[in-house]
Amino acid sequence: MSPDALDSIARFRRHLATERRYSPHTDSNYARELAALVRFCDARGIAEWRELDSQHLRVFAAQSHASGLAPRSIQRRLSAVRSFLRFLLVREKRIESNAGADVRAPKAARRLPQVLDPEQMARLLELPGEGPFVARDRAMMELLYSSGLRLAELVQLDVGDVHVTDRTVRVLGKGGKERVIPVGRHALAALESWCGRRTGMAGADTAALFVGRGGRRLGRRAVQARVAYWARRQGLPMHVHPHLFRHSFASHLLESSGDLRGVQELLGHADISTTQVYTHLDFQHLARIYDATHPRARRKSRKES
Repeated sequence: MSPDALDSIARFRRHLATERRYSPHTDSNYARELAALVRFCDARGIAEWRELDSQHLRVFAAQSHASGLAPRSIQRRLSAVRSFLRFLLVREKRIESNAGADVRAPKAARRLPQVLDPEQMARLLELPGEGPFVARDRAMMELLYSSGLRLAELVQLDVGDVHVTDRTVRVLGKGGKERVIPVGRHALAALESWCGRRTGMAGADTAALFVGRGGRRLGRRAVQARVAYWARRQGLPMHVHPHLFRHSFASHLLESSGDLRGVQELLGHADISTTQVYTHLDFQHLARIYDATHPRARRKSRKES
């Protein structure tokens, strides 16, 4: 490519660093993806960015896939290219259209979320001890599982968001959407126990429901650390993180109720396709039951052979 075309990448990276405040890690990712695009253009004799069209980028994506790049990695690569071309279009006015706007990567296989089964969850929530921090951690974890909250929703909660009388919690979800979710009896009891101890720990001007040693609102990383600590303490054989409670909540509720729309509303999903991933987990559960119990599915034991 021409020296000026290559200089535009340097200007784009400076834009990301100084105006967009992107991290050095993100900058290196963009540099790697755009270097791959430059190699592609050089191989096809494309000297200027205005010569690049959508068909070129479709071939670029196809070659990336053929070389073994995973669909998610191709999605990231094309996202970097689109951002760069948008910079050339809007900021530098060097091109007339964004050639990557309509180019999509191959669909990535949807990963099924990991969940804890009900027995593992019950084991995790049986926290030993009655100190103030044990009471707080028990209340946080019970609420995560009882109501399927996101971590961000949990740490944003104020005392006034929990309504004991009608057994609900009000949360502010993605996009500023508010929803009211039922709170189970175990979570409600744990919250009442914690609130009795919270008064002596929280700062006078702190409305946060969950606070740390300094009396201030507990942050995300602190919650993650406490959940991981209790998972190790309770002997669970996998890495446990706060979002695992949400996955388990959705899977267990769908398994027992079959109400996909209801689970969607409780989770605050804008698109039901996001909730449908849990139907695959439910099917896997049923398949395991079938394999273990159906006379035509069970493998013969050696005695039966």
